[in-house]
Amino acid sequence: MTDYTGTYLQNIEALKRALSDAETIVIGAGAGLSTAAGFLYSGKRFAAYFSDFAAQYGFSDMYSGGFYPYPEKEEFWAYWSRNIWINRYMNAPKPVYEMLLSCVKDKDYFVLATNVDHCFQKAGFEKSRLFYTQGDYGLFQCSEPCHARTYDNAQTVREMVTAQGFTIGTDGELLRPEAGLPRMSVPAALHPVCPVCGKPMVMNLRTDDKFVEDDGWHAAAARYTAFLRSHTRKLLLLELGVGGNTPGIIKFPFWEMTAQRADATYACINRGEAHTPEVLRERSICIDADIAAVLEDLLES
Repeated sequence: MTDYTGTYLQNIEALKRALSDAETIVIGAGAGLSTAAGFLYSGKRFAAYFSDFAAQYGFSDMYSGGFYPYPEKEEFWAYWSRNIWINRYMNAPKPVYEMLLSCVKDKDYFVLATNVDHCFQKAGFEKSRLFYTQGDYGLFQCSEPCHARTYDNAQTVREMVTAQGFTIGTDGELLRPEAGLPRMSVPAALHPVCPVCGKPMVMNLRTDDKFVEDDGWHAAAARYTAFLRSHTRKLLLLELGVGGNTPGIIKFPFWEMTAQRADATYACINRGEAHTPEVLRERSICIDADIAAVLEDLLES
C-alpha cells in the first residue's frame, strides 16, 4: 500500500485533469463525506440535541446512542426520532454535497453510497443516478420483516419530535423548547407498527440480516450494474470519505476496476485514510485532507 502520489498541489492539479478528461465518473461515498459537510455525531452537535440523554445514560455521541439498550420503547423512539430528523431532514451545515455536484454535473456520473442521510438528493443529484446500498434514515421497515417493502417516515418522525416539545423551523431546523429540557419520551400511540403483521417497525438500515432490500433498492442496484457495463472509457473512480468498516462495498471494487481497466483512474480523498495498492500508484490520486477544502480548491479554477 502507498499513500503518496504527489504533493497536495500536485494531487489537486492531477485531480482537476482527471475530472476534465473523464468521460464517466463513479463516486463512492462514505461517512467521511457527510462528516466533511458538518454532520458530526459528537461534540457541540450532539450536545445541542442529546444533552438529556447524555446526562441520563452517559454516552457522548450519536453512534453510541443508537446501540444503547433503552429500558422503554418510549425512550428508544425519543432518541431515534431526534437522530433521524437532524441527520435526514435537516440540511447539512456545509455545502459540501453542492460543491461536489458542481464538480461532476456536466459529466456522466453515478453515485454508490453507504451513507443513509439523503444528502445527495437534497443537493440536487439525480435520483436515477444514486444507489444507497445501506438504507435510508427516511424509511421504516417491518422488524421481522414479514414483507419486502419500506415506508416513508417523515410525518411520523415529525410527530415524534414535536411530541417531545421540539418545534420545527421553516428550514427544517429542530428547535429546542424555550424553557426546560425536551421530554425523553414518545407516546406509544406514535410508535410505528407494520401495517401487514402488526409487529414494530424499525429503521431501514443494514445492521443485520433483516435489512429489507425493497423494489427501489433492487432497481437502483440494477441501474448501477448497467451503468458499469455500458461505460468503459476514461473512467474516474472518485472515492470520498470511505473508511475501513465495509471496504467490500466501495474501496475493494474500485481498486479492482482500476486494475482491470487500462484507462481508469482511482482518486481517494479522505483525511487519514487516503491510500492505494502500490501496483495502482501510477493511476491513483491520494489526497489526505479535508474533503471540503479539496472541493473548494478544485472549484477555484
